[in-house]
Amino acid sequence: MKLPSLPFFLSLISVLSLGISSVRAVELGIDVLQKNHFDLLRGKRVGLVTNQTGVNSAGEKTWMILKKNVKLVALYTPEHGLDGTEKAGVEVHSRRDPLTGLIAYSLYGDTRKPTPQMLAGIDVLVYDMQDIGCRSYTYISTMGKCLQACAEQGKEFVVLDRPNPLGGNRVEGQGIDPKWISFVGQFPVPYVHGMTVGELALMANSKGWMGSKANLQVVKMRGWNRPMTWPMTGLRWVPPSPNIPNEMSPNYYVITGVVGELAGGLDQGLFSPKAFQVLGAPWVKPKMVSFLRAKCEDIKVDPTSTASGPGVIYYANPRGGGDLGAAALYTLAECNKESRGRIFSQASKSKIDLFHKVYGSDTIRRELATKSPDQIVASWRPFLNRFRSERQPYLLY
Repeated sequence: MKLPSLPFFLSLISVLSLGISSVRAVELGIDVLQKNHFDLLRGKRVGLVTNQTGVNSAGEKTWMILKKNVKLVALYTPEHGLDGTEKAGVEVHSRRDPLTGLIAYSLYGDTRKPTPQMLAGIDVLVYDMQDIGCRSYTYISTMGKCLQACAEQGKEFVVLDRPNPLGGNRVEGQGIDPKWISFVGQFPVPYVHGMTVGELALMANSKGWMGSKANLQVVKMRGWNRPMTWPMTGLRWVPPSPNIPNEMSPNYYVITGVVGELAGGLDQGLFSPKAFQVLGAPWVKPKMVSFLRAKCEDIKVDPTSTASGPGVIYYANPRGGGDLGAAALYTLAECNKESRGRIFSQASKSKIDLFHKVYGSDTIRRELATKSPDQIVASWRPFLNRFRSERQPYLLY
């Protein structure tokens, strides 16, 4: 059995050796807002886009903090709902929040964008939710729709910034063709963009990705810097959705999430502590494990068993090593090869359509038939280099 690289072990030991007392917690945007005595919100009617991840560094709910200190008049909730328990893709209904007595308007039901009626009673809309650093995760799409609605309706928009759990230096994976822009790929950024939600909001607003420009302000964090992955922040992880259970889950969502949009019967360990960390299917062979080990530098890959048959399990570097975007492509290529194309040929039309939206293109099946995975990964480099340059003016840290 091939052992992981020495740098992987050294990084893992380094992270595990950090005691709670030796890690200085990052101050989140909500913490900074509190320290500034809610100056941006004083005298205004406030709406808050949030869910269970909207907490300060002490774990206190943002909506309860605002309810006690400013005129909070409405809540707005994304996919998975206010408590983060609804399954992916399941519509969420507006309801009254029992803690505050406020209506929590659903932005994942009849509409994805706040309507004029939803925003009529507010002056400023605040966004405070934890993202995972991947283009297809819908919380940043909700932010984009809120940015758009605030621009159209003359409302202020405030983003309380939070760490990118993958760190701020990763720029990886494929881009997105304009015709495949959707709610699971709202912004024209790489699959792994390496930006915080505040930085993304600034870039989207400046470039007009959502249309007219909004009156936007971002409350910066303190103590976070670009090399920091989540284990390095000293913050407690709050699962943003049922299948992102721990602080390393965003890494695995990037690696296996795309292929999971295609293949029925593929075991991804969903609704378990290993969600997205494993892939299991009858056609997983030892040579697939060997290939992925050779290609996924600084990401440990081992054989495992799943309910669907033999499988692979990934162990990402907690300090951010390896290329998650490339690992996702190599995984997709091997699944296509070992299944003899069945992941595509046996997928329904709706599955294929969703895959194209998440992946960002409908060319990959043809590319896999004519190019090596290495060639496909190499073809992304001009776009990734261009994006690194284009995002530079909007980086806050």
